[in-house]
Amino acid sequence: MEGNGALRYLGGFAAGFVATLVFHQGILALLTGIHYIDATTFPQQPTAPFGVPAIWSLAFWGGVWGLIFVAAEVWFPRGAGYWIVAVLFGAIFPTLVAWFVVFPLKGMAMAGGFRASALVTGLAVNGAWGLGTGLFLRAFCGAREAEGVFR
Repeated sequence: MEGNGALRYLGGFAAGFVATLVFHQGILALLTGIHYIDATTFPQQPTAPFGVPAIWSLAFWGGVWGLIFVAAEVWFPRGAGYWIVAVLFGAIFPTLVAWFVVFPLKGMAMAGGFRASALVTGLAVNGAWGLGTGLFLRAFCGAREAEGVFR
């Protein structure tokens, strides 16, 4: 898959999906391993309404965010700035949606109760996801064309 267009969006979904499994869960495992947080990696508990294991639900939503990443990527700079913006995109946007939309919908405290460990964890795992999504997108589709997706 090269260039832009529909195939790039397919690559974006795949990149976000895989980045969730490798980067998001990898940082979560690291933070758990150094005893910064107590979390379950690759969670298997069923999710509503279909009973899908939580890790596959997380990966699916990582793929959906991968679609948004591709749409936003047209504004990312080239060179080293691309990677900085990829990390910032992941750290900021999915994290804010999780904190202020998903958590309250699930009956959880907004932004993890604003505990430092919850804030750092959200930014770290989603920032890593952004980096991973950029890496996998480049691996699957190559660099975007200069004109971007929206010509």
